[in-house]
Amino acid sequence: MSTTSSKPLLRLLDFAPVALFVIVLLAFGVQSDKFLTRENLTQILIQASSTAVVGVGMTFVLLTAGVDLSVGAIMFVGAGIAGRMALAGQPLPLSLLVMLGVGLAGGAVNALFVTRFKLVAFITTLATLYIGRGLGRWITQTRAMNLPDSFLALGSAKWLGVPAPLWIAGTVVLVAQLVLAQTPFGRQLYATGNNLEAAKKAGVRTTRLLAAAYIICGVCAGLGGILALSQLGAVSPKFGELYEFDAITAAVLGGTSLFGGRGSVFPGTVLGAVLLKSIFNGLVIVQAEPYLYPLITGGIIFVAVLFDSLRTDLVTRFSRRKIRVEERAA
Repeated sequence: MSTTSSKPLLRLLDFAPVALFVIVLLAFGVQSDKFLTRENLTQILIQASSTAVVGVGMTFVLLTAGVDLSVGAIMFVGAGIAGRMALAGQPLPLSLLVMLGVGLAGGAVNALFVTRFKLVAFITTLATLYIGRGLGRWITQTRAMNLPDSFLALGSAKWLGVPAPLWIAGTVVLVAQLVLAQTPFGRQLYATGNNLEAAKKAGVRTTRLLAAAYIICGVCAGLGGILALSQLGAVSPKFGELYEFDAITAAVLGGTSLFGGRGSVFPGTVLGAVLLKSIFNGLVIVQAEPYLYPLITGGIIFVAVLFDSLRTDLVTRFSRRKIRVEERAA
């Protein structure tokens, strides 16, 4: 494939998430007049807030060519501890702070094993996923906990007419985007994901950088757990389950590469999260058969990975041709 023909195809793949989002909106909008209402679109954004926040943390890790499969388990452990504290009469701010602390601790554990003990991120976070799910079940005794109304009040609160979850998610997205696009830390993160050895030779402290990425991901998981809990008002034995796949899918759908070094929080990961929730919301509104849910979820993951693989292949080919042209010119 020539360089000339690969450029339009690469742009088409970059535009694919937006096109898919528009198709989803139109498809469900045609089938139900309730889908494109202001109330339902607002609800979609609120539902996507927790996925977007967790996806932001996942984006930092994916940019380093790593992965964190433990985010859902971190959410579960934090929610279980916070739920027990709330039922024991502890103040809401303290319970929320503990959830963030659990996220910080979970991210630090992953960072320790990945950076210091040089374990593969996939295996490390898969292990902490199972440990976290087991710990969460022990904390909750595998029983659902209905939480005080203060949790739901947080989810339903509005500031200047905008739901609180959107304010929180928007702030996280804004800060993350500024960090990635405007700071040396962000530039070094991209460089590390593109070529770890080259980044080391350039003087980048890659160990600290990788550790920071996993810690950020853990904190985002804790905050995402707060947003999810504020909408549900209860901790079930399945709380946070499969959130890791939603976060990865949202990031990859938004253009973040599983191979590292490429991606963005906005509009990338945010668009992916909203797209996911739009599909699930639409399926509920049109009263689709329950067996379609896992089929469609699997299809979305397949499409996301396919787009990423094609995009990465095209970028690699284009880069090689560009290097050859420059070498000939020299």
